[in-house]
Amino acid sequence: MRRAVCPGSFDPVTNGHVDVITRVAALYDELVVAVLVNPGKAGLFTVDERMELLREAVAELPNVVVDSFSGLLVDYCRSHDIPVVVKGLRAVGDFEYELQMAQMNRELAGVETLFVPTAPQVGHLSSSLVKQIATFGGDVSRLVPEGVLDRLLAKREAS
Repeated sequence: MRRAVCPGSFDPVTNGHVDVITRVAALYDELVVAVLVNPGKAGLFTVDERMELLREAVAELPNVVVDSFSGLLVDYCRSHDIPVVVKGLRAVGDFEYELQMAQMNRELAGVETLFVPTAPQVGHLSSSLVKQIATFGGDVSRLVPEGVLDRLLAKREAS
C-alpha cells in the first residue's frame, strides 16, 4: 500500500490545504493528514477542533485519514510506516524552508518529501492571513471550507 503523510498545523484548514490534500489523495492509496501538536503555541482552534474541521473538509475523500502527532515528524513516519511526506508550496520562500526540512528528514530516517505546488487560485492563502482577516471582520467565505467559516464566525462572535 502506498502511503504518505501531509503534516501541518491547519489552524484553520484553508481551501489551499484542501486543494493539496485532494490532489495528493489521488496519488496514494492512503494519505494521512497529521495535525502537529505544539504545546508551546496556542492556536485559535484546539487540536481536536482542527482534526474535526479537517475530517469535515475531506469527508468525500475515502482514502484520507486525519490524525495528530507531537515531536519529530520522522518519528511519526517511522512508527506508522509512512515513507513519504507531502508538503504544499505557495512560493519560493516555502521551498527554501521546506527543502532544508526535507533533506534533514531524509538524513534522519530515509523519509522522502514530495513537494506539490498549490493551484494558482489558492496560492495566496495561509491560515495566518485567514485568521487575521476573520478577526477584523473580513469576508473569508471564499478562502475556507464552509464548516471552517461557521467556526471562525462563532469564535469571532464569542470574543
